[in-house]
Amino acid sequence: MNEKEIAEIRRRFRPEKSSITRVRCCYVNDKKEIISQFSQSLAFTEAEESEQILGCLKRALSGTLGKNLIDLSFSTSQVVDSDEHRLLMALRDSSLADEEAVSSFYQRVIEALSLDSHYMILLAHDTYDVPYHGRDGETLEDASSEVYSYIVCSICPVKMTKPALSYFASDNLLHNRTADWILSAPQLGFLFPAFDDRCANLYGALYYTRDPAENHEEFTSSLFRCEMPMPAEEQRDTFCSVLESSLSDDCSYDVVQAVHEQLGTLMQEHKDSKQPEPLRLSANEMKHVLENCGATGEQAETFAQKYEEAFGADTALSPGNLIEKKTEIKTPDVTIQVGPNGGDLIETRVIHGIPYILVRANGNVTVNGVDIHIKEEV
Repeated sequence: MNEKEIAEIRRRFRPEKSSITRVRCCYVNDKKEIISQFSQSLAFTEAEESEQILGCLKRALSGTLGKNLIDLSFSTSQVVDSDEHRLLMALRDSSLADEEAVSSFYQRVIEALSLDSHYMILLAHDTYDVPYHGRDGETLEDASSEVYSYIVCSICPVKMTKPALSYFASDNLLHNRTADWILSAPQLGFLFPAFDDRCANLYGALYYTRDPAENHEEFTSSLFRCEMPMPAEEQRDTFCSVLESSLSDDCSYDVVQAVHEQLGTLMQEHKDSKQPEPLRLSANEMKHVLENCGATGEQAETFAQKYEEAFGADTALSPGNLIEKKTEIKTPDVTIQVGPNGGDLIETRVIHGIPYILVRANGNVTVNGVDIHIKEEV
């Protein structure tokens, strides 16, 4: 799925747009025991509460593609005959009315998932009459070209609040508010089937994780049995390690900064082009980036080989997963952070045999909140 397709489905999660009439819920404690199962009708729920419930489901479609939102692909054999795909299809095709399928789904989630807190499984079904898009890009709301039937799931931690003094309007006084369990933002979730080319793709699902460093592979392995990509933060750490070992003693600030700047330029050009598909770079494309940044042909070739070994021969990665927006320079005692366009403010130099990091000071300089003046030595 691309950003436009995700945004189109996200717009469904408003009371006036959605055809979700009820939400299936399962409340689980930290011992993997079901506390309660229930089905809540949104038609008989207060408007504000209904919006909050839809908001929890919508959050499972938020974040950055490749980091928080991950495309999963089923094999042909899975789609033809597999327990995991059959279960998802039973949930969707029954509009969550198949009690056996819902119960089986809950058990599969509970057995696989390990969270430190209580949590709530929210499960909803929606049917979307996809508006027709003309050749001129105009949307014809009354002309539906596709009916997209899908399920969305959010798994939300339930946490205990602290007792606190609070104002009660009922008697216009302050009272102690007792501790209570509240629903937090989703930790993970998914959409099935994927909405590719603005229609259902039974070979795909969109998986959500709030923490880019944690894919909850035990959950995806049990529910989807699909190969998960390396978590975004691990991709970045691995990329840095491959870059460092490939350049060896030539791994200088200038080369590393040039790589980051060129990847940033490619991302901006892709954004400006308004191409719907996310930018992905193969090992060979990354090799050319390195050569353009001053690496030798041998170093670039070594990098491409190690890149393939680390990520897979046919793996293309989002450059947004490989670099940070800010430049961070660390020594054992000092950390320097530079804004996205401030890489040229830094220099590295060896003076009288001692390595230095030089930071050009533009504008006001403060030390612990005190404005200081840097005087030229006579």
